[in-house]
Amino acid sequence: MPKREAPLEYLSRFIPAPAVPRILQYLNHYKVHLTVTRERKTVLGDYRHATTYATHRISVNSNLNQFAFLITLIHEIAHLVTFEQFGNRVMAHGKEWKGMYALLLKDFLEMKIFPEDIRHHLKHSVNDLPASSCSDETLMRLLRKYDIDADGLVLVEQVPEGHLFDIGEGRVFKRGKKLRKRFQCVEVETGRLFLFSAVYEVRLV
Repeated sequence: MPKREAPLEYLSRFIPAPAVPRILQYLNHYKVHLTVTRERKTVLGDYRHATTYATHRISVNSNLNQFAFLITLIHEIAHLVTFEQFGNRVMAHGKEWKGMYALLLKDFLEMKIFPEDIRHHLKHSVNDLPASSCSDETLMRLLRKYDIDADGLVLVEQVPEGHLFDIGEGRVFKRGKKLRKRFQCVEVETGRLFLFSAVYEVRLV
């Protein structure tokens, strides 16, 4: 699906309806250009700050379920508000951003929008937030439970050792052993070794 601007009045297509008014307050106040884009394997969302020639821009992957989409959007809004307050004087995922992200999450958690399992996890991890939702494997597993159509995808940790999986564009790997938190896998065509997150989504060959 090509990249497209998301009409703000249709936000309820992407996030839980009770969250729409609060999200709209942020998007309208900061004049955000929100874009829903095709799936990107390495990121769930992206933020680019306003310049002389462009407004604040946020993009979120279209394949996320409503809870994952909302969490990603809150993550990116936290980047925006942090930039508004500190400019480029702080690190992208430093303590200022973490504090803002935690503050925004707590606001939405009080609204009781999320299922209890996701809400419980966020509530207990809000003081030690990772730089990316993808880094929080427990959260990724919880969010995946609410995918409407996984389209035959499985997690790398679900692929039996020695079996092949496809990550798209014809790239096929053989799953190897787990090294601490990641799995060592061999790309069949090149023989090169790669490390995959346990919750990376792939398709069995």
